Amino acid sequence: MKKRANKVHEEDESLCCCEYINSHGERSHVAACCCDCEDLDEACDRFLKKESQKPESLSRVTAVVSDRIRVPWLWGGAQKVDLSIVPPLILLPVLLHIASIHFLLGIVVLTALPVLVLWYYYFTHRKKGQTLFFLSLALFSLAYMYYLFITEVLPRGDIGPIQLSVITLGVILTLATLIHSKRDPGIISPNSDSVHSTVTYYGLQAESDPAVSSGRQDVAMTVSNRAAPSDKSVKDSKNWCSVCKVERPPRTGHCRICGVCVLRLDHHCVWINSCVGQANHRSFLLTLVSFLLTSVYGISLVLQSVCPRQHLLTSLLYCPGVYDQYSSALCFTCAWYSSIVTAGLLHLLLVQVINVSYNVTEREARIALKEKTAHRALWGLVVDTGVYSRGLRNNWTEFLTMGDRVKNPPRSAPTDLV
Repeated sequence: MKKRANKVHEEDESLCCCEYINSHGERSHVAACCCDCEDLDEACDRFLKKESQKPESLSRVTAVVSDRIRVPWLWGGAQKVDLSIVPPLILLPVLLHIASIHFLLGIVVLTALPVLVLWYYYFTHRKKGQTLFFLSLALFSLAYMYYLFITEVLPRGDIGPIQLSVITLGVILTLATLIHSKRDPGIISPNSDSVHSTVTYYGLQAESDPAVSSGRQDVAMTVSNRAAPSDKSVKDSKNWCSVCKVERPPRTGHCRICGVCVLRLDHHCVWINSCVGQANHRSFLLTLVSFLLTSVYGISLVLQSVCPRQHLLTSLLYCPGVYDQYSSALCFTCAWYSSIVTAGLLHLLLVQVINVSYNVTEREARIALKEKTAHRALWGLVVDTGVYSRGLRNNWTEFLTMGDRVKNPPRSAPTDLV
């Protein structure tokens, strides 16, 4: 009993940089990551005995591993590390260095890498779950390409201070616009008037000792009852979100990955791990433009350095002798990798520009194509719903000024049901 009371007292104290509270509510240390792992021991024991694993064994082991991988932090104890950010940090440098050994290996790696990324995208998109894999891949690709540009291309003597300044400025601008696009996309918060009662209950905590705190350990639980509209027509309309319990303005959509309603929702972008909506759509477009300009200029500088005798337009396809030196082969491989990424983002930018020109979001285009109410042109790049378009100039004017008008729309307070 005294040991249990001391444990509760210790948990209330401040954590050091290497301590944390695990998923069981117990105080733990990062050095004890391999201790008391009953779930892993059970799974290994069943594997050695050639017994079938329980359905929940793998998920429990994954949860334990992800909970114990921590980074020491000065404030608030050790912080959890998302496992989805680890593969890009390891696989990207390894695969690029393997692809630089021989051109056949380069063809295999640069073909398999986009396939693996697309497969993982469809795998996570089907489960409607958030992941930091793509954001980690984007940030690390940008940082690693810039690192190789400084360490491999710049010492060759073909790059001047002006070119280096332009590349550095482009990288900084891309990161700045990316951070800006990560802000609030225009989430609709529930009306405070819709919470008509807040009741606080007290009860025994699960697995708590009644002897603690004189036979009673109170845990406060606040339950907020949001009053749904009493008007059945509003509740049954398409503008009512049954998940967020809010009445949505026109062109507002619910993101099933983030679990929120966003004003003028365009799509959920995995590359920024956030929704693209009315408040950050301009920043998202600016991020694509700054990255593409920086990438194209950097690729041209690299090709001019490793293939000086070839024309710039043909050097990416034919560069004799580039694999004779490993440094040149690595730069050439990174130029190819950057070209593949640039081509994918260029297609995304083209679709975005066309959608803005027709004043249609990607979400609205998908719904219109599903309901067969849209007009398609240019091999499916143009999807015209004919609902919100007011001409090219007015459409772009609305797009460039819509971020300044982001406000939660006024909603009438629902009738109190009590």
